[in-house]
Amino acid sequence: MDGNNQVLTADEVGEICVRGPNVMLGYYNLSEQTAATIQTGWLHTGDSGYLDAEGFLFILDRVKDMIISGGENIYSIEVENAIYQHPAVEQCAVIGIPSEKWGEQVHAIVMLEKGKTLAEAELIEHCRTLISAFKCPRSITFQQEPLPISGAGKILKADLRKTLCENNS
Repeated sequence: MDGNNQVLTADEVGEICVRGPNVMLGYYNLSEQTAATIQTGWLHTGDSGYLDAEGFLFILDRVKDMIISGGENIYSIEVENAIYQHPAVEQCAVIGIPSEKWGEQVHAIVMLEKGKTLAEAELIEHCRTLISAFKCPRSITFQQEPLPISGAGKILKADLRKTLCENNS
């Protein structure tokens, strides 16, 4: 669906929404969260994707992780996949950070394999060989400690954004 809860046609990117008898009725004692998640009978998953002409679903990214830079939608997972193809990279996360010129710009947080070194410019150039230049990171933070992860093993991008904002204040 688009931002106005309208069903999109094939190959149009929007939020993945579902409904049916197997979908939850809501969050227990969390009416505000339920109202934000279930709208007009549809459960909003928070994932972006599209259906192709044959009805196959393609999941692109989390809606909240999409970066809008210069009016272009950039899916963090696509940038992360490019970064992970570099042999020196152990872990990475891509987030949008404020940019006066672009609204947001692509920023990567990277932990390298033990004993490996990599320059920011080298990693950006590596990305340019795999994805469009406007999707490539404009800045990179290298860190030695592992990125924060949830109990489910997902990198906690909200924590990374918060830490980055605190360090730049």
